[in-house]
Amino acid sequence: MSYPTAVEAELARRRRSPLGRIVRLLILLWGVVFLLAIILLATVAGRFMSSGPTVYADIDDHFRFGSIGAETASGLPYRVWKALPFLFPEHFDGRKDYSTFGFLYEDDRDLPIGISERTQQGVDLVWFNCAVCHTGRYRLEERGDPHLASGMPANTLDLGKFTQMVIDVSGDPKLAPEPLMAAMEEAGVGLDPLDKIIWRFAVFPRLREGLLDRAARLRPLLARQPDWNPGRVDTFNPYKVLEFDIAASELDETEVVGASDFPSIFLQGPREGMQLHWDGNNDSLAERNLSAALGAGVTPETVDHASIERVAAWLSDFEPPASPHRPDPEAVVRGRELYMDKCAACHGYQGSEGYVFEGAKLGTVELIGEIGTDPARLDSYTKAFSDLQKEKLFAGTPHAFRRFRKTDGYANAPLDGLWLRGPYLHNGSVPTLADLLEAPENRPATFLRGGDVIDGNGGFVSPACEPDMPNCFDTRLPGNSNSGHVYGVGLDATAKADLLAYLLTF
Repeated sequence: MSYPTAVEAELARRRRSPLGRIVRLLILLWGVVFLLAIILLATVAGRFMSSGPTVYADIDDHFRFGSIGAETASGLPYRVWKALPFLFPEHFDGRKDYSTFGFLYEDDRDLPIGISERTQQGVDLVWFNCAVCHTGRYRLEERGDPHLASGMPANTLDLGKFTQMVIDVSGDPKLAPEPLMAAMEEAGVGLDPLDKIIWRFAVFPRLREGLLDRAARLRPLLARQPDWNPGRVDTFNPYKVLEFDIAASELDETEVVGASDFPSIFLQGPREGMQLHWDGNNDSLAERNLSAALGAGVTPETVDHASIERVAAWLSDFEPPASPHRPDPEAVVRGRELYMDKCAACHGYQGSEGYVFEGAKLGTVELIGEIGTDPARLDSYTKAFSDLQKEKLFAGTPHAFRRFRKTDGYANAPLDGLWLRGPYLHNGSVPTLADLLEAPENRPATFLRGGDVIDGNGGFVSPACEPDMPNCFDTRLPGNSNSGHVYGVGLDATAKADLLAYLLTF
């Protein structure tokens, strides 16, 4: 038998003493606290380190909902997106979604078409992709079923109204953490206790700061412009103030108005080498696509090149839906003869097996003095802005802009999917194809935009309206003129009817 030494005996006595028990308890408690701190830090780090987009296997789903990289720099947290209709019902006409701005929804999705999702540092962010401007809706009759069409212009989307809403709410006291978290709960996307702490100190301040900065830049610009109206957007002026930090007050009066129609994006492959955009300022599809992505909110640092290139490859041979119009076949034959003689050189033509991209002037720029249409969109794209694009965007990378240039007119565009592309002209100032064959003074001075019912004269049903009515397009406002493109206006009534019959088959 061995006996404890004097030292061992003293240590045992101390452990049995009240002070010893307290020391052991404190050591145990500190260990527990340390372990909990490690678990908490790991949980927080895990949430904030999580990043990446939602990926879609189906290419049409990817086009409509896949990320192009805009969320990180420009987006809103998904929970905030869902909460805004509950927090600001006055801006949403009492609706619980974004349909009041003309966003389109598929039945089984809670985000509208054109809104993609990406997780960045543990926060789910949402913002625009290509489909927000290039997916539309049509109905064959007033009470008919709605049809969604990828690639057509976003005819119902009022992006100007949406942008104004974001500006208006950015400084509202209701955007403080407590009301916003309550609205999240009401929307069914509430935060757990840990998230509430993280969001209060890390997410909400950045959200508010970002919104206020964007509003400060865009508010003076929109104050100088007429309403964009549904189906239209000012492409380059917001680009100037957001990407290049040019104050709206510095924009010249001749360039500050530039709203034009969303274009269709069918059959992109045959367009390579043509002068693209309404004013033909670039002949590279790749550069045009990146420029459009910047307009949607990506930056050279956040752009998802692989995603954009995947969409571009799909759009290369993506055809528009066939026209539902059934004009008199004999009139179509006569109209085709007229068109081939007067129009095909500039616009190509519709053949028996699809659109034919052939014409001596197809994809070239028609001088503004010849075409005579509203010059505002052309003037909004300045030589100085073109130089900035080439100097600053993607500089030093394989994606650097090299092909942009200032032009002196508007491009002669192909007319594939023409039946889905009303209203007509670059600024959408003429509601139907039949109206386009009338002299400018006989074209409607005002009409409602944003409709989706197909008009038998081409385009969409667009009733006359008073200028103070919502969505009323007034051709007398800056940038909205319906002048020019007088080709065909001198034909007699029978020839116009025949030409229209052929155009309705496009």
